[in-house]
Amino acid sequence: MSENEIRRHIEGCKNRNRLSQQWVFERYYRLMFGLCLRYTSDKDRVQDMVQEGFLKVFTNIEGYTSKGSFEGWMRRIMVNTAIDSIRKHKAERMEATEDVHLEMLVGVEEEEEIGGRDFTVKEILDAMGHLSPSYRAVFNLYVFDNYSHQEISEKLGISVGASKSNLAKAKRNMRTILLGSNKLKIAK
Repeated sequence: MSENEIRRHIEGCKNRNRLSQQWVFERYYRLMFGLCLRYTSDKDRVQDMVQEGFLKVFTNIEGYTSKGSFEGWMRRIMVNTAIDSIRKHKAERMEATEDVHLEMLVGVEEEEEIGGRDFTVKEILDAMGHLSPSYRAVFNLYVFDNYSHQEISEKLGISVGASKSNLAKAKRNMRTILLGSNKLKIAK
């Protein structure tokens, strides 16, 4: 796929051309599905997130100015859509812990190598599926989407301290899960 082909279809989307929209959808669907899958393991919800995200992409395509990658622009929309979905579902309401929980960070080891072993994407996604929604959201935003704790706190409506605490707990839980501990203790 050439850069010219992508630009041609972006322009087609700006002109509401259905074939261009279909091309963009088919070209990026799996990638965006995988991105949203990091936020919830419920595949039906992921499909809803992706569908809603693509609606936002096509509705707001005029806002894409060709400064930066189109894929990056779409990813930002999908991440924001996933976060909005998490907020909407009361069953997965974010646990907004207070700043006083910062002391929980004391004594948490720095990131260590996990036995020199490489893990597959499936193993990592499976491990992430065991995290609570709040830990998973913070972990995704910080590790994969490069948000700062301040940005995470603003996006999720939690304190900076809660973001840091949730990230530390998520990392600790990921290590426990990936190491295959039989005593799977997930702090919530």
